[in-house]
Amino acid sequence: SKSPLAFDYFDMLKVLEEQAKEGVDFFTIHSGVNKKSLAVLQKSSRILGIVSRGGAIITRWMQETGRENPFFKYFDEILDIAYRYDVVLSLGDAMRPGSVVDANDKPQFTELKILGELALRARKKNVSVIIEGPGHVPINKIKENIILEKKLCHKAPFYVLGPLVTDIASGYDHITSAIGGALAASYGADFLCYVTPAEHLKHPNE
Repeated sequence: SKSPLAFDYFDMLKVLEEQAKEGVDFFTIHSGVNKKSLAVLQKSSRILGIVSRGGAIITRWMQETGRENPFFKYFDEILDIAYRYDVVLSLGDAMRPGSVVDANDKPQFTELKILGELALRARKKNVSVIIEGPGHVPINKIKENIILEKKLCHKAPFYVLGPLVTDIASGYDHITSAIGGALAASYGADFLCYVTPAEHLKHPNE
């Protein structure tokens, strides 16, 4: 059977255009995980590595092929599709922390800086962009996270998953994310992604 990683940039662009034609309103594009940010990750002391599903797939593809992330390398072609079909780009955070221990570390902010540069390129082509955010962030680091996103991403709208303020409340993620979301909103987050109680417990089995 064909490997799920057996795709190239042409396949990627083809699928994006097909979805845009069908009327999709926004794409989450993992463009910030590239050779530069992966090198920073490999040298870091992060305990959980990459927990983003999209980021993990792209990273594995890069490792197997030795090539640059196509979502980064062909970002201008993606912008052309987004502009043509009026699609918003959500720049995904492959390096988001999967534990409060990893919050606001060098890999996360290296990727965020790359996303800020891509956001500027999108603006020049009149494509709307939002920046996806963490993730697991303790209460005392949420403010820094929001402020740095606004600075590094040139005030692009910030979309946060929670954030979850602790790692030890599985089954109660709706509560820990509500705490983080309330604080993130108070510091300037623009869009909150609701986290369900089953966030860490109900992933599908085989």
